[in-house]
Amino acid sequence: MSPLLSLAISLALIAGLGILAYVWRVYPNRVMVWLVLVPALASLLMLRWLVALWPLLALDGLAALMIVLDLFSTARRRAFSIERATGRVASLAKPHDVSITLSNLTTRGFLVAVRDGVPEELNPEPAEFNVALKPRTRATLKYRCRAGRRGAFVLSDIHLCVRSRWGLWQRFLDYPCESVLHVYPDMKQMSEYAVLARTNRLSLMGVRRTRRIGQDNEFERLRDYTRDDNFKHIDWRATARRRKLTVKEFQRNQSQRIIFLIDCGRMMTNQAAGLSLLDHALNAMFMLGYVALSHGDSVGLLCFSDEVHTYVPPRGGRGQNNRLLHACFDRFPRRVESRYDKAFLYLNTKCRKRSLVVLVTNVIDEVNSNQIKQYLGSLSGGHLPLGVLLRDRRVFDYAEAPDPADDKALYRAAAAAEILSWRAQVLTDLVTQGVLVLDVFPEDLTAPLVNRYLEVKARHLL
Repeated sequence: MSPLLSLAISLALIAGLGILAYVWRVYPNRVMVWLVLVPALASLLMLRWLVALWPLLALDGLAALMIVLDLFSTARRRAFSIERATGRVASLAKPHDVSITLSNLTTRGFLVAVRDGVPEELNPEPAEFNVALKPRTRATLKYRCRAGRRGAFVLSDIHLCVRSRWGLWQRFLDYPCESVLHVYPDMKQMSEYAVLARTNRLSLMGVRRTRRIGQDNEFERLRDYTRDDNFKHIDWRATARRRKLTVKEFQRNQSQRIIFLIDCGRMMTNQAAGLSLLDHALNAMFMLGYVALSHGDSVGLLCFSDEVHTYVPPRGGRGQNNRLLHACFDRFPRRVESRYDKAFLYLNTKCRKRSLVVLVTNVIDEVNSNQIKQYLGSLSGGHLPLGVLLRDRRVFDYAEAPDPADDKALYRAAAAAEILSWRAQVLTDLVTQGVLVLDVFPEDLTAPLVNRYLEVKARHLL
């Protein structure tokens, strides 16, 4: 065989494989490599015995015939149908179930590898399935996503890798199956709160029972008893008269308003327990908003960094929680300097009624601490300001008893102690200006924030 003929055959094979890959997305599998390797190794016998030429040619022809015949057994696109089932809403860092239904519409079986087109931020587990589909059967594949950030995500095509009958070839098939998934801050804690509130076990979430000072409930009307009502509110005289369980319903003071000022600037970009400070702030905000709305209060929101990004006017009702969710589920911290002057000026123009103004931010340096003291202190009298300052756990860890033999640890401890002393002075200055202060670690924010709100309600500070 001449060198030119060998070169022509090699080029033809390469061109054929390129056409198969580009047009039909058919690629050689590992089994084919081993199949081709057998006659290639056997050709070494020709170095010793020339009579082995014809058996080797026959072996090459048999391998080529198997490769060509197996090529025609690759799966067609219409051989499968596929569907994805998933909810439209997921919670940040919480497991979210997704199921894929794969149907084999042919009379032969296939070995199929299935991979969903999920953005990497969703972290699917497992990322790929290997399924042996029998003729005329279907398989339901389930996996879980755990979103690493909030926002709107598109689950695009579902990708299949199907082997041929003898496993010499594999074909990649894409099936359009678009689904939109909105990842919100942690909402499962709201359902947990509702369950624990009904069973009087809120202490499991760290929420304390606060003794109310005085009584601001007044009788409004009688109505039929429901399963969630307190037995103490049953009116037995009305029940005997109507021959039906009847309870007293009380009216509450619904004029109280809560407005959250969420800092989305550079101070909220740090990480704590796998989430940014802004994510922890939003989780706590939605939890407190849910509690406040269930108490009949109105809740509003203002997100800002170097400008005002989002403003939701204070309202009551169940629909307000959804408005808050949609307003900031795709809001992320920006590496810009926060403009407190713009945020508080916007608040003064939009909200003039007395409200509980909850500012969630982080104190890093003298610049932002002076602005926080200036603008939060100016709200005293007209509003009830609450400054929520998030701690940096690393600073507190450095300040704890260092190793005396480690000079670097001593220097870090001294620097951390100085920062904590300065931070304590900032908190003291805020308290002297009439500002309520909450100084907590980001991952522990929810329960203390809800407790402070309940304390404000109990003491009638608004």
